[in-house]
Amino acid sequence: MPRLFVNNLTVIDCSILDPKRGLIGASWSVDVELFGELDKQSMVFDFSKVKKTIKHVIDNTVDHALLVPSGYKGFSSKGASLRFELKSGDWIKHSSPASALCLIECERVNKKHVSAFVKEKILEQLPNNVSELKVTLKKEAGLGAFYTYSHGLKKHDGNCQRIAHGHRSTIHIWKNGKRNRKLENKMAKRWKDIYLGTQEDVTSFKSGRIGFAYASDQGDFSIELNETRVHLMSCDSTVECIAEHILELLEADSNAKFKVRAFEGIGKGAVAESN
Repeated sequence: MPRLFVNNLTVIDCSILDPKRGLIGASWSVDVELFGELDKQSMVFDFSKVKKTIKHVIDNTVDHALLVPSGYKGFSSKGASLRFELKSGDWIKHSSPASALCLIECERVNKKHVSAFVKEKILEQLPNNVSELKVTLKKEAGLGAFYTYSHGLKKHDGNCQRIAHGHRSTIHIWKNGKRNRKLENKMAKRWKDIYLGTQEDVTSFKSGRIGFAYASDQGDFSIELNETRVHLMSCDSTVECIAEHILELLEADSNAKFKVRAFEGIGKGAVAESN
């Protein structure tokens, strides 16, 4: 049977509510294979339409969304609000427009569940001659240490304004002109499964918990977490600001000169460098 493939069709950047780890930032590049009979153009599906169709589905389901395992017994919701109780007894509260959430029927979201969910949604939009679809999600590999963070950008005019979306991001650090893997690993460990919150968005800070809230073009957003899962920033959490913030943290501990290359998910990011 004829088969069409498209590698690195798009990237999914999202956050996942996990029973053990809490709020996790994730990034995957997407490869697809389409199986089917040739149409009247002698094609399985026109390349000019493949990316547009599939990317549209992904953008409107899992990308820049909070993925929630709807079959997990610690998950409950009421209206626009949800509560997610971790195995440890800790909990996370979140409220947003429905478009910022993606409920996946499972007990713990993983790459396999996301791939199957996306495949089902994409197949609904493909022409009848396409009989099968393979969706492969890939993490960026081989670039070094990485951290997993979630955040929200209330000033953004797109889906980045959602208060709990995230990224799996590589970090490169140079100290006095030499790549420093030790500092990279230290930063990655420090920001594993972290929520990067902006101080001006803090609405509550008591009993070891921090709440954030804001209104943006898509609606009202809020989230509340344990303070141990949060890193507060005095600025917005754009990747440009993140790179500058990491540079400031490094310079506070040393008189050396640093260069920081902070990724935002896969294949993009920002650079900050000591003067």
